[in-house]
Amino acid sequence: MMSGRTSFKFSLFLACAASLAASDADTLLLRNVDVYPMIGPRLTAASILVQDGKIALIGAKIAAPKGVRIVDGQGLRAYPGLIDSGTELGLAEIADLRVTVDSGELGAFMPQLRALTAVNPDSEHFRVVRANGITSVVTFPSTENGERNGGERQIVAGQAALIHAAGWTWEEMAVNGSAALLLIFPSLPVNQPGFAEAKRTYDREIQQIDEFFDQARRYERAKTAGGSNFKIDLKLEAMLPVLDSRLPVAISAEREPAISDAIEFAGRQKIRMILLAPRELGKAAAKLKERNIPVVLGRTLDLPLHEDDPYDSAFTLPAQAWRAGLKIAFGTFDNEFVRDLPYNAATAVAYGLPYEEALKAVTINAAEIWGAGGQIGSLEKGKWADMMLTDGDPFETRTQIKALFIKGREVDLKNRQTQLYEKYLNRP
Repeated sequence: MMSGRTSFKFSLFLACAASLAASDADTLLLRNVDVYPMIGPRLTAASILVQDGKIALIGAKIAAPKGVRIVDGQGLRAYPGLIDSGTELGLAEIADLRVTVDSGELGAFMPQLRALTAVNPDSEHFRVVRANGITSVVTFPSTENGERNGGERQIVAGQAALIHAAGWTWEEMAVNGSAALLLIFPSLPVNQPGFAEAKRTYDREIQQIDEFFDQARRYERAKTAGGSNFKIDLKLEAMLPVLDSRLPVAISAEREPAISDAIEFAGRQKIRMILLAPRELGKAAAKLKERNIPVVLGRTLDLPLHEDDPYDSAFTLPAQAWRAGLKIAFGTFDNEFVRDLPYNAATAVAYGLPYEEALKAVTINAAEIWGAGGQIGSLEKGKWADMMLTDGDPFETRTQIKALFIKGREVDLKNRQTQLYEKYLNRP
């Protein structure tokens, strides 16, 4: 419980911050905060000048430009906003209510689909995750709609988008509208009846993927050659940035054999690869390091993959990846758990991942993996002012997010949970 003095100070802080909404809401001078910039040492009792939504200056003493509103954050810490590298935010609201889920389409190969254009800025999930310091997420297309409607399993599901967690429109929310092409690599069950047939299906699907990429290369050559009979194909046109390595391919693979096959596929097709949600690494870790492939880890707070695995196999996987020299980020891969992103990283710290590396994994590492290292992920001059003000370590469950800024604007931290809490707290 806050003391009277602290409560008054924080109320004054909120009043000052709220006044920003009147005019120049994305311009302010934040004073007397401990700054954790992620690209250098901590700054004590420092100031951050934000102009037009971007960080203009960080330092010990900054003179306030004329007309700039000043916010006193004494006793608080400033961190970059957190980034979840695997969600369906904005695409899926209620999993069991199909009309609220717009995360997938029919068709095995749909590279032209862009998740960004389907994002619903008014999703209630955004409010919940912002309350825990998350300012940006990668939202992925998925296979849900296709499979529910009786369609075939999607393999190339479309393009993921890196977006801010607040905005009036999806255009306003976009950080990187085409962050990666999602390829859901086939999985091969082991030690189960019917393995021989499953292996044939697995090999056939990999062959289909190779054939699709080869088809895209033939299309590329035909387009370069030109000719009056050349016709644009939207599917194959969407593959061109992949073939010349402008657009990375995010490959979802859980098990070590599939990961090794995915790495081999990426080398064969000469594409940039990002590994999504592995549940084990094994010898594949060395191959990932050799080819400089970043890894987006799934939920640390999860059960083991196999019934005979150690109980802490999910807890220790981030530390294993870090020791192998891999650049890592975290994704929760389910809207229900996005708010727990900092605690997944915290669990990894408890099981061997250095604290600084865990913090990088949900800030600057994630930004760099998704091609936005020059825009977000750290508190630096020229970057968007995506930052959270806390009263402690963001990895601690008792730490409170006192204010959150996205592109320099303070966002409302109220959500359905806080409203219910206040409702029943004040029950007569």
